[in-house]
Amino acid sequence: MPMPDAPVTIIGGGLAGCEAAWQLLLSGQRVILHEMKPERFSPAHRSPHLAELVCSNSLRSASPENAVGLLKEEMRRMDSLLMDAADATSVPAGQALAVDRNAFSLFIEERLAAQPGLEIIRNEVTEIPADGITIVASGPLTSDAFARTIAARTGSEYLYFYDAISPIVEGESIDASCVFAASRYNHGEADYLNCPMDRLTYEVFWKNLIEAEQVPLHTFEAIKCFEGCLPIEVIARRGIYTLAHGPMKPVGLIDPRTGLQPHAVVQLRREDRKGILYNIVGFQTKMTWPEQRRLIRMIPGLEKAEFARYGSIHRNTFLNAPALLMNTLQLRSDPRLFFAGQISGVEGYVESTAMGLLAGRNAARFLAGREMIPPPPETALGAMIGHITNAKTKTFQPMNVTFGLFPPLPGRIRKKDRGAHYARRSLAALAAWKQQLAGNDTRLSVTPIGNLPHL
Repeated sequence: MPMPDAPVTIIGGGLAGCEAAWQLLLSGQRVILHEMKPERFSPAHRSPHLAELVCSNSLRSASPENAVGLLKEEMRRMDSLLMDAADATSVPAGQALAVDRNAFSLFIEERLAAQPGLEIIRNEVTEIPADGITIVASGPLTSDAFARTIAARTGSEYLYFYDAISPIVEGESIDASCVFAASRYNHGEADYLNCPMDRLTYEVFWKNLIEAEQVPLHTFEAIKCFEGCLPIEVIARRGIYTLAHGPMKPVGLIDPRTGLQPHAVVQLRREDRKGILYNIVGFQTKMTWPEQRRLIRMIPGLEKAEFARYGSIHRNTFLNAPALLMNTLQLRSDPRLFFAGQISGVEGYVESTAMGLLAGRNAARFLAGREMIPPPPETALGAMIGHITNAKTKTFQPMNVTFGLFPPLPGRIRKKDRGAHYARRSLAALAAWKQQLAGNDTRLSVTPIGNLPHL
């Protein structure tokens, strides 16, 4: 039986672990948070602070009429610490929510450190505690030693795929005479720098890219790339036009110097408020560092690019969640053990944080002897839980939140209006669920579309 007065152990001080800790602290529970940095760093991490953003500083769409934007809005309404941090440290990024990465981490670390019920221990954990409630939020870069422990505990081979991160260049090294500032279709502020390419420049770049030298993998490692974060060279090998219709698409961008849409465009997104660093959007890669320098300096405006970080490839570890986890994020074979973040089988910063939020809240209710009620499937939170616990076990792969995971909308609704309807239905269901969690005996129901309030 759980002991209400015992602290909850959280393994991992990333986004999910920090959010889980915050939710437990809000409920009055004591927490011991283990983070292995700075004692040990994963292949992708560099900062000693908690909640480090690695792959990008973008938390994607800010609109609640987009699935990930809706998930963020739900989290705000569930008192998410990380959404408070994101809103407080945001930087201009058009219709996306991007943050100053260092300020974001410091905000979270300082807010958590001020809580009297939290103890932060800086050490690497290789074993799961023998008793008490534990939340495993060790992330997609779980250390080999702890991954072996998880594999032994779950009774199955842990799954893995490869994920690549984009290079970051110094803003001062960008040739301003060759680029133009704009967001697609002039939506919002001109928050992206755009490097235009004509057809010949693009085709020469493509040919060099598909022939570029890559970092060799160990012979025993099979490549399983997440489709939403494929290395740029992998996309290029699918055909000469795949980049121009994918990460280098010029749609909605007009070069003010020519009045025309370029053949292809490489977009640069600022990594910090002052524009000191820029991320090369969609250019996650497993090329060698010399090849990255050579190829990226072929892009107009980046001929003299100086690199603050090169792209790289690393292993992401995750559970076969449908076979192992309940819809409360508890391990079926050991209910005192919760999993949160990307290791639970979701993809993306926001989705990982959301699983931390739910794991923390569920652990608090479990300790208090209260019923753990999963979020309604009409919500983004519920849609993600539904995916990781109900997908086919043999073909399960991590996935970002998408409206395709939600129950269908009733009736025929125009495509351009569906996002608003999904959002209205979701937020109404979320409000009813929150009432139920608070002890309201009213049966949870979803308001019909026609009666929903405006956003």
